[in-house]
Amino acid sequence: MAGRIVNQPLEGVRFVEFAGIGPAPLAAMMLADLGATGVRIESPNPGLQLTNPEADITRRGRPVRTIDLRSDSGRAEALSLLADADLLIEGYRPGVMERLGLGPDVVAASNPRLVFGRITGWGQHGPLAERAGHDLNYIAVAGVLAHIGRQGQPPTPPLNLVGDVGSGTMLLLVGILAALVQAQRTDRGCVVDAAIVDGSAFTMALIASMAQQSLWSDERGVNILDSGAPFYDVYRTRDERWLAVACLEPKFFAEFIRLAELDEQWHATQYDAGRWDELRATISAVIASKTRDEWDAVFADQDACVSPVLTMAEAADHPHMRARGVFTRIGDLVVPTPCPRFTSPTIAP
Repeated sequence: MAGRIVNQPLEGVRFVEFAGIGPAPLAAMMLADLGATGVRIESPNPGLQLTNPEADITRRGRPVRTIDLRSDSGRAEALSLLADADLLIEGYRPGVMERLGLGPDVVAASNPRLVFGRITGWGQHGPLAERAGHDLNYIAVAGVLAHIGRQGQPPTPPLNLVGDVGSGTMLLLVGILAALVQAQRTDRGCVVDAAIVDGSAFTMALIASMAQQSLWSDERGVNILDSGAPFYDVYRTRDERWLAVACLEPKFFAEFIRLAELDEQWHATQYDAGRWDELRATISAVIASKTRDEWDAVFADQDACVSPVLTMAEAADHPHMRARGVFTRIGDLVVPTPCPRFTSPTIAP
């Protein structure tokens, strides 16, 4: 599948990906997007596949080799590929690569500079390391899921964006790229143990700081960022769509009040939690008086921190997303374009 960055900072870097689902394929996609040359090793008897492989955006940018890693010839072929690689990515349970004869010690014997990137849910050690799990399990145990949801409602699964992607893929990428810099400096690779539970706990640093200063309650839906604050929430519009209101700072809240034509008295009491229920009811009634697109026009080009809630299909057609080329069409597929973007600074003569 096409779609690569013109300025490719990882050009010349070579990686081998051992196919799986979850955070590892997205990490491999991003490496390829950034210019690295990779190959994806797949089993002749693949397990769960969430989409048609031909339509799987996360498989773009690198060819696939079907190799039976349980055979001597397949193992030899994999070792041959790894002998010239800079990075390895695998998302198996702990011990699987070792049982296949492809563990870090074996690989390092022929390629000591290789960075061995491992992404799991529970990590390479610990009481749960050998257990099966998915995104929801990891963020549950890491103390994240309990805080996502509305007051009086069960915790809400946040897709797989918090665990697999934000705490898995990105942690793996930071780890292997940091290790790659070290390997280039020392000629020695290392093993990167990226665990979603680790990353999930890490991403809660701000919330944990607030909680330990009595600025955050364990009760869901009563805090400033979890739908508790009426000025940081979503509201139903007249046409049964939604509007995101996120005017945390008083100056943005004041602009929201002005454009929504609310009573100015609310500005002085924005952070009076005792009046939040009343303020929420007031905002709800006002937002329900117009359609989503009518409100979008009202708040366009204004610093009130208000946005329409768009579906994936709608997002691809939004003027800002089009202007930045966030999505592109390849055949019948609409796909996100590679990111981040890289430009050269202009140096005055």
